[in-house]
Amino acid sequence: MELKSKNILIKAGSFYVCILNIDDAKLLDVWPTDRVEISKGKKKIVAIVDVARTDSLVEPGTAGLYYETFGKLGTRKIDKVNVTPMPTPVSVKFIKQKLNGVPLNYEQIYTIISDIANNKLTDIELTYFIAASYMRGMSLKETEYLTRAMVETGQVLKLKRKPVMDKHCIGGIPGNRTTPIIVPIVAAAGLAIPKTSSRSITSPAGTADTVEVFCNVTIPIDRMKKIVEKLDGCMVWGGALNLAPADDNIIKIEHPLSLDAEGNLIASILAKKLSVGATKILIDIPVAPDAKIKTREKAERLKNKFYAVAKQFGLDIKIIITDGSQPIGNGIGPALEARDILWILTGHPRAPKDLMEKSVMMSGMLLQMGGKAKPGKGYDIAKEILDSGKAYKKFCEIVEAQGKNIADVDKIPLGKFNFVYSAPKSGQIAEINNKKINLIARFAGAPVEKGAGIYLYKHEHENVEKGEKIFKVYAESKRKLAIAKRILKENPVTIK
Repeated sequence: MELKSKNILIKAGSFYVCILNIDDAKLLDVWPTDRVEISKGKKKIVAIVDVARTDSLVEPGTAGLYYETFGKLGTRKIDKVNVTPMPTPVSVKFIKQKLNGVPLNYEQIYTIISDIANNKLTDIELTYFIAASYMRGMSLKETEYLTRAMVETGQVLKLKRKPVMDKHCIGGIPGNRTTPIIVPIVAAAGLAIPKTSSRSITSPAGTADTVEVFCNVTIPIDRMKKIVEKLDGCMVWGGALNLAPADDNIIKIEHPLSLDAEGNLIASILAKKLSVGATKILIDIPVAPDAKIKTREKAERLKNKFYAVAKQFGLDIKIIITDGSQPIGNGIGPALEARDILWILTGHPRAPKDLMEKSVMMSGMLLQMGGKAKPGKGYDIAKEILDSGKAYKKFCEIVEAQGKNIADVDKIPLGKFNFVYSAPKSGQIAEINNKKINLIARFAGAPVEKGAGIYLYKHEHENVEKGEKIFKVYAESKRKLAIAKRILKENPVTIK
């Protein structure tokens, strides 16, 4: 059926939506959550149907296209599009199979992942796939298939050199911003490290949010390749690239439900690394009761599965299990984390020692894996690269190449509204809870408002005197600062 296109200025998020007038829906015999193929010339997409029961939003003879759908087709108000009913994807049958506990083969998993990557499944169908993977588990073979399918349904960065280094942290720890320190150290040593990172979903900042304080992170793959070929490293947002695209859609559903199926987690990480051509990978698994991985036992199990799956792809990986019991660094939130990073790279007295030590330790491991340092000597070489200013110089070169915003610590704007949380009594800080700190920083406005967040003056097990500063909360509006104060009152820091 040929219909006029109408731009509905609503974003659906991760899938395409088409609103049909009820009269046209009856003629096509489609109803809410059914699928239609929408085409204009050679462009075709599959969209989910919604139905308007009055003419006020979408008139008969018109296809109301949500923001993403309209943009993908490149339509104009006067354009006409063809709308054709589509059957339910065969991948839904395979999802039901997984729900029933029946293992999936590669072709079945590839079909599911291809449909996810091309936005052909509804959020309900995708949720069932994630739930099935969580409840039924995934065998090592299925995890391998899932990893391979994620890679093969997206683009791959191809560099004419080896080794290609990469690192990843499982996440969940506020302020653990090692990437912008590790990348320039490793790149300054002459190793390729094309680093892609995510934006925040539930934390006060993702690595991409923090790096965006310094420079543009939305870089197309061809430009990313040129930057790495010239400077050996980059720090870009993975969401702007078509690298393992199904993974991003899966993560959007996983996080609100807190469903971290081990198979999906392993496939997600390894697929992203394989997509940038990585051959040697360092993976950090922080462990704490309020972290993503809560016990050493679970971390060890995950570690062994990582090794088993990575072996199928010929990857050289090293996994470290670290202490995730409290925030790392002092800044929590994009601008505050950016300030910590520059202080470390420039050797400033206010540089947080814990973040510096962890970054240098991980950089040293990568230098050893990449053949730039002998066993046991990686830390010393990484520290020399940092202390000599070579890492800061490389950082500035990468930032300049990606489109510099700020590289001067004194020019990083912080939220203009703030308050200091002081010790209500003398004693020792018993706990700084990761989840509570994340919550306060997000209510203050981070990461959307880059100047919002928390700056820590004290960490766990440090002594404090009554009235001494423990941390400062920053916000870009009085309203959000007031909300953060209320949340803090409900979740105070424990002092013993």
